[in-house]
Amino acid sequence: MPKLLVVANVASMLREFLLPFAEHYIRLGWHVDAMVGETTTVADTGKELEVYGTIHRVAWSRNPLDPRNFLQAPRTIREVVAKENYDLIHVHAPISAFIARYALRNVKNHPPLIYTAHGFHFYKGGSPVENKIFLTLEQTAGPWTDHLVVMNREDEQAVRTHKIVPEHKLTYMPGIGVDIKKYSPERASEEDVKKARAELGLKENERFFLMIAEFNPRKRYRDALNAFALLDRPDIFLVTAGVGPLEEKMKALARQLGIAERVKFLGYRRDIPVLLKAASGLLLPSEREGLPRAILESLCMGTPVISTQIRGVEDLLADGCGLMTPVGDAPALAKAVAQLLDNPEEAKAMAKRGQEHVKTFDLANVIRLHDALYARALQGRNR
Repeated sequence: MPKLLVVANVASMLREFLLPFAEHYIRLGWHVDAMVGETTTVADTGKELEVYGTIHRVAWSRNPLDPRNFLQAPRTIREVVAKENYDLIHVHAPISAFIARYALRNVKNHPPLIYTAHGFHFYKGGSPVENKIFLTLEQTAGPWTDHLVVMNREDEQAVRTHKIVPEHKLTYMPGIGVDIKKYSPERASEEDVKKARAELGLKENERFFLMIAEFNPRKRYRDALNAFALLDRPDIFLVTAGVGPLEEKMKALARQLGIAERVKFLGYRRDIPVLLKAASGLLLPSEREGLPRAILESLCMGTPVISTQIRGVEDLLADGCGLMTPVGDAPALAKAVAQLLDNPEEAKAMAKRGQEHVKTFDLANVIRLHDALYARALQGRNR
C-alpha cells in the first residue's frame, strides 16, 4: 500500500487540521508519517499524534530568511526522503512547504509533491515588502510543485494572475473540511453548556463572545480587546481559547484598558463545540486567513460570526452568513457585537444561513477530493 509523508510547520497543525486525513488513509491501509518543526507549545503535543507512524522533527523557522531553512533543514529532509521511500509527499502551509520543495528540487525521481496553501502569505492589504518576498518564494517554488491546492477563491485567482503553476497543476478545494457531525449543536448538551458557564463564572444574565485563535500578530487580538473596551456593556465578556507568543502581552493590554475582569483567557481547549454553543457569537478580527477553521466550526454550531472582510472569510460569510468589518477597525467590531446582541432574531437568521452554507465545506466531501487528487498523483508517478 502507498506510503505518505505529511509535512507541516508545527505538530499542532497535524492534530488540529490534518488528523482526519491521516486516520482516513490509515484505515485504507496506507502508511502515514509526518514531518514538523520542533515542539514549541502544549498545542504541539498530545496522544492523538500517535496515529502517525513516525514524526520527523526538523529544525526550521517560520522566518523565511532564517539560514536553517536553507542549510540544516533541507539536508534533514533529503535524508528522510531517501531513507523512507515515500510514494507521495503532501506539504502544508507556505514556509514548511517552500523548505521541503527547495530541499527536493534537484533530487531525481522524488515522490510527487502536493502543496496545500493554507492562505498565501502575500494578500490584498498586506505589507508591500512582505507581499513581494512571499510572492517571489511562491513563484520560485512553483516549478518544483506537482500539484498546488488552494482553499479560497482569491488565492485561486492569484495563482493564475502570477503564473505560479500551470492550470493543470492547480486544484481548488473548500478548505481542509469541517466535521459537520462533530460540530453539531446536538453534540453539546445543555448540561455541558451550564458547566462551561459555571467554569467561566458567568451569572444568568451575562453573555460572552468567543475568540478561537493563536496569539500571534495576524489574529489581531488587540482589536478585539479595544472593541470590548469601547463596548459599554459590563454584562458582556470576551473569552479566548488559544495559546501563543502574544498571550501575556494581551493580558497586560486587557489590564491597561480596564477590562481585565471582562476578559477570560482559557488557554488551549479541547471542548470547542461546547464553548461555541454557549457563546453569543464568535469574534475573529484577523488580517490574514486561508479559510478559517474557527468560522467553519462556528457556522456548523449555529453560532453567529463577526470577522473581517478578508480573503477566506468572504468565502464563508458572504450572502448574509455573518458580519464583516474592516481590518483594524475596533469601533466597527464593537458596533457589530452590539448589533448581534440587540437583534437576536437577525442573529438567529444569520446563523441559520451559515449552517446551510457550511455544508459545502463538509469534511467527507474534502476527503473525497483528496482521494481523487492522490489517485491522479500516483497515476502520474507510475507512468
